[in-house]
Amino acid sequence: MNENPNRPALGILEPLVAAQVALFVIGVSWAFGGNADWVRVPISAWGTVGMLLTLMLVAFPRNRVALVPGTLKWAWPIIALNVLVAASCLTPGLRVVVSGDVQYFMPLRVAWWIPSSAQAGPSLGALWLFDGIYFSSLNVALAVRGKRTIRALLAVLAGNALVLSVFGTIQKLLSSTGIYFGAVRSPQVHFFASFVYDNHWGAFIVLMTCVIFGLVLRYADDARGRGFFAGPAFAGLVAAGLMGVSVPLSGSRACTLLLLFVVVIASVRGVPRVSRALHLSGVSSAGAVAAIAIAVVAAGAGTWMVAGDVLHARALKTKEQIEAMWAQGGIGSRSTLYQDTWSMARERMVFGWGMGTFPTVFGLYNTQEPNSDRIPVVYHDAHSDWLQSAAEIGLAGTALIGAAVALPLAGIRRLRVTPIPFFLMTGCALVAAYAWIEFPFGNVAVVLAWWVCFICGVHYVRLSGIQADRDPAA
Repeated sequence: MNENPNRPALGILEPLVAAQVALFVIGVSWAFGGNADWVRVPISAWGTVGMLLTLMLVAFPRNRVALVPGTLKWAWPIIALNVLVAASCLTPGLRVVVSGDVQYFMPLRVAWWIPSSAQAGPSLGALWLFDGIYFSSLNVALAVRGKRTIRALLAVLAGNALVLSVFGTIQKLLSSTGIYFGAVRSPQVHFFASFVYDNHWGAFIVLMTCVIFGLVLRYADDARGRGFFAGPAFAGLVAAGLMGVSVPLSGSRACTLLLLFVVVIASVRGVPRVSRALHLSGVSSAGAVAAIAIAVVAAGAGTWMVAGDVLHARALKTKEQIEAMWAQGGIGSRSTLYQDTWSMARERMVFGWGMGTFPTVFGLYNTQEPNSDRIPVVYHDAHSDWLQSAAEIGLAGTALIGAAVALPLAGIRRLRVTPIPFFLMTGCALVAAYAWIEFPFGNVAVVLAWWVCFICGVHYVRLSGIQADRDPAA
């Protein structure tokens, strides 16, 4: 669908939407990725600003006429999810029994066809946070009518990720014992930048690196005007290198592999384009090949110089874990965690135990033996977002979130289009696949970045029109 110049403008609402989303991602990413309890309320409050913008966009007839058609229907699965979660809060799923200073939780019998929540407070709090994230992201598709605005928004997000990467790298090289150069103690040893957990940082940077690669290939053809080395594409490649080094430096093994996969895809799609851009800048074909080869070698050498010790240590750790799994004949405690989470999910398969209630309910199903020091093993997350979703909101709620993804995709004719939407969708797909074996969506910044990238990617395709993939400058 092409942009319609005859459609009324939204005035100040369009830049307000872009600014609200940009500040949302920046603020959450610097606020410990949203994974500190005390920042959840301010984050949810800023998400409420996004919801108020949504109301302003849809409540007034003049604004509704100016909206991009077909977007409002995307929200119906999330509206249904709100109804489901609200209904679940009307039926308690647990009874709290207090004995002295100790609280005990007793499951209550609930018919399979009745939604229920183990704790209404956490469910409503989780829903408030999710709604703020989703509707703030949806506003981009509702209000933004120009691809240039989307590219500017993505450039701001990538710039923020670059600053975080440099900050985190310096912090790591100085051997800081806590976040913000030791000012804040981290509950995780493998923290990075402002993020508490290395795998959350890795998932965030996978998304942001995909943003960078999409922008780089989009602007590579500007070489005809200013030259490749003077244009934004070359600056983007440098930024991608600095961001990429931070993932192995953080210690995230799985996300390092995901990032390598992204780099391979970017190389396959981008080397011919960059080579052509170098040629347009006056570099010979042989010189272009040599320049690309030198860049690859330099990037590899730089990564090893900065993160070599961490890579070696994590490789040894991986070897030890594989040997232990081989000796045990399984994947150890992670297998038990998955089995226990599945047992929890099967008890209330249709509607789950309630959004945001996993930390409370899982203790009833946890079969992990205490450590040698007799300290109980406690889990706040299932280390599989898909399993945790089934346990919390059941198959019905999980299907609704899936529908919120499928519905926008069904409205575009092609997915493999120009570089920006292609890489945005690639990053979203990789993080969603990673969520089968980890919990990237246990981090607020990752959830927010995922929905922003997804909505921007789909909307960019719509704005490009069906001929977009034939236009190298689109």
